[in-house]
Amino acid sequence: MNNTESVVKIVDTTLRDGEQTAGVVFSNAEKLEIAKLLDQAGVYQIEVGVPAMRGSEKKAIGEIAKANLRASLLGWCRAVSSDIRDAVDCGLDAVCVSMPVSDVHIEKKLKKDRKWVHDSIARAINYAKSSGLYVSCNAEDASRAKMDELINFTRVAKAAGADRLRFCDTVGILGPAQALQKIQILLQEVDLPVEIHAHNDFGMATANSIAGFNAGATFISTTVNGLGERAGNAALEEVIMALKYIEHCQVNFDIGKLKPLSELVARASGRPVWGSKPIVGKNIFNHEAGVQVDGIIKDPQTYEVFHPSEIGGERQIVIGKHSGKNAIFGKFKEFGIDLDKDLAEIILKKVREKAVETKRTLFDKELMLIYYSETKGLDIQ
Repeated sequence: MNNTESVVKIVDTTLRDGEQTAGVVFSNAEKLEIAKLLDQAGVYQIEVGVPAMRGSEKKAIGEIAKANLRASLLGWCRAVSSDIRDAVDCGLDAVCVSMPVSDVHIEKKLKKDRKWVHDSIARAINYAKSSGLYVSCNAEDASRAKMDELINFTRVAKAAGADRLRFCDTVGILGPAQALQKIQILLQEVDLPVEIHAHNDFGMATANSIAGFNAGATFISTTVNGLGERAGNAALEEVIMALKYIEHCQVNFDIGKLKPLSELVARASGRPVWGSKPIVGKNIFNHEAGVQVDGIIKDPQTYEVFHPSEIGGERQIVIGKHSGKNAIFGKFKEFGIDLDKDLAEIILKKVREKAVETKRTLFDKELMLIYYSETKGLDIQ
């Protein structure tokens, strides 16, 4: 497929699957603020929560529905009519009607058979469509379902009126090659749009999401910062930038909103962003190793695929054990000081000793103290 001409729609589930991270609770005000920023960024559909929880959850969903957002608003429902009525009450335009499809879920969790599964999902989809809703059929644990059984389930969902199938890698058990193959087969067998909903138990969520896209999935499910149950979900920021820079796909998304979204969700969830987190981590534009710093000084493209300013980041040359002489020259130029070669060599030796002693990179103040100790004979011990 020609990815430059493909259209992919982002379905963000930070407010549902993201909030299902153990110990995370968003206030109603936070949910509304996150929804508004997701909408401004260009998310196609926002999964706003679980209307059947009622109480504060239903109130928050209703407030989002009244905010006149451009994005479609979707509520997660079990395959029961009462859940769907709660979604209608909230003023949502879409529902995700969920049903397990793997043997282990049907037999061990539901203690039912496939006829019951097919009858229940068909009835729920029919009811949701009769209520005027867009319907995503959520195939829970699709990645562990037998392929022929998943195909049959998808045919039942389509016949009942589903608008798309959500293919859930519920326990993150797939690799990209498997995700690609399964979704390709599903699309070949059933003409129904597919959404890839990937979990990160084996660190494959973003890769599987991109593989699903390459297989023909036209919807990708994400969460900001990769929040979600257990190891989390495919991270919005990773998926967006991978689509742009790896798949060279036109993405209707305001990339400048990625960092504000990350910071907002980190605060609201109480889950700080790991320093080396791809795309939005504070360290991803920090450079220390001598070879890399030399390249960055000559041309940032040697070690940066995109400019830090694109996501509101800032490049920093940090000085430590692995720094080289060019980094020392460059850093002191920032201070307005042109070092000669011999002095730079001496400072670099002192820097490496100090970095090993302190087990970290050096602060600017420490670099200047080393400089003054060598040029003015100051004792910095």
